Amino acid sequence: MNLAQKDIQHNLGRFSLTALGIGMLLMIVMGMGGIYRGIVEDATLLIDRAGADLWVVQRDTRGPFAELSRVPSSLVHRVAAVPGVESSRRFVYHTIQRELQGEPFRMAILGLDWPTDHGGWLPLIRGRTLQQGHYEMVADRSLGLRLGEQISLGKDTFQVVGITDGMLSASGDGIGIFSLADAQAVQFDTPGEAIRLERAAREARGESFELTVRQPDVLENVWKPTAQLPAVARPQISAVLVSLAPGARAEQVVDVLAGWGDVSVYTAEGQRDLLLRGTVDRARRQIGLFRVLLTVIATIIMALILYTLTLDKIHSIALLKLIGASNLVILGMILQQALILGCVGFAIAYVAGSQLFPLFPRRVILNNSDLVQLAVVVLAISLGSSFLGIWRALKVAPNEALT
Repeated sequence: MNLAQKDIQHNLGRFSLTALGIGMLLMIVMGMGGIYRGIVEDATLLIDRAGADLWVVQRDTRGPFAELSRVPSSLVHRVAAVPGVESSRRFVYHTIQRELQGEPFRMAILGLDWPTDHGGWLPLIRGRTLQQGHYEMVADRSLGLRLGEQISLGKDTFQVVGITDGMLSASGDGIGIFSLADAQAVQFDTPGEAIRLERAAREARGESFELTVRQPDVLENVWKPTAQLPAVARPQISAVLVSLAPGARAEQVVDVLAGWGDVSVYTAEGQRDLLLRGTVDRARRQIGLFRVLLTVIATIIMALILYTLTLDKIHSIALLKLIGASNLVILGMILQQALILGCVGFAIAYVAGSQLFPLFPRRVILNNSDLVQLAVVVLAISLGSSFLGIWRALKVAPNEALT
């Protein structure tokens, strides 16, 4: 006869509620680890999926994801001429927050160097990638946009031609993929009144300039769009992505690029490490602290519950000792109850988490290594929390059954 099983059946209601409470607490611990994994996945997603060997960014910056990076668009041609470089492409990345149908709409914008990069590496679930250089976009499904829907950004209207899954920024915002020219048009969009005032200011400054005094026809250029002025550079980009030729040594290419005074260069792994040690590091430490606190709380709660269950069985334990039951039988009963409570709680946590975590606003990723680690922790908690109940059971004297 299994005493632990009989005792659980006798107090099934209390045991079920206790297991449910422990399961909910363990689900939170499980979710904390999953949220951290999701943050890491979101932060490094573009680095992993873009498939670039090197990232060339603004000098002394840490790349477009950690901070603002601005390099000239013509840098892509300089990089392509370096020995060992198979191809280079421009990269634009920024975040916008607008209003869509009366609700706040936040989106990370990724600009592809179309037609060099059509977005064939995107994880499409519906639709297609970009097939023209303007007025098309691919949206992640978390943005809530439908295939074929049109959205106005700046002075242009874009049609959603594809839907991706899991394309999120480090802050959890859905990513919209545009051609590089369209991404820059949204980024540098200026209201019409601001353009008019800037042109008027140009004219006012030009009237007192010596060259325009001698050549008044020069002032006609001040009313042209900025992009048509020969002295004004093209809009800057965030980075240049480099793919190395087969057999090329990354160290040699990095040495050449690092010698340029206007850029910094990182390998894909280096860019990933910068994100994890910078943007994600505080979140990792904070979530880790919460996991430790919740684990300690779960241990204390299980210890108190098992101690309370032991107190309720004082008379029964004394009676068992009186009829000759050994301490090992009683210890086995308490240990089995603790292990059953931990296993049932872990199962409840996993089942409930699998249903609830997809509804969270941030991605929650449960991998096997984290689940195994948590299972070992739950086993240790179950064994450790049973010590208080065991200690009380060992103090029970057989004659207490006669009182």
